Amino acid sequence: MTDLVLSQLSDLFRIGLIIALVVTMLRTSAVTGRILPLVLGVVFVAVILPTTMPSGSASLTDAILAGLVSNLVILVLVLAIAKLVVRLRR
Repeated sequence: MTDLVLSQLSDLFRIGLIIALVVTMLRTSAVTGRILPLVLGVVFVAVILPTTMPSGSASLTDAILAGLVSNLVILVLVLAIAKLVVRLRR
């Protein structure tokens, strides 16, 4: 399981999707809020990537659970960087 999470943490496509999710959330937060789009986006990325790309010997459930963990780690890092950028712009 840890190998699966580590491999997903280094997936550039996953990182790009989470960055795009945060950018979209920041632009539309006045209308849609912040928490619900982030939660739904993290779950969407965690489910869509293992179902559309072959994951080797891992089961679909394990891949989705590992995706949720890795997405949350990536999301925390991206949100911290986004907050830093917003703070430095002021």
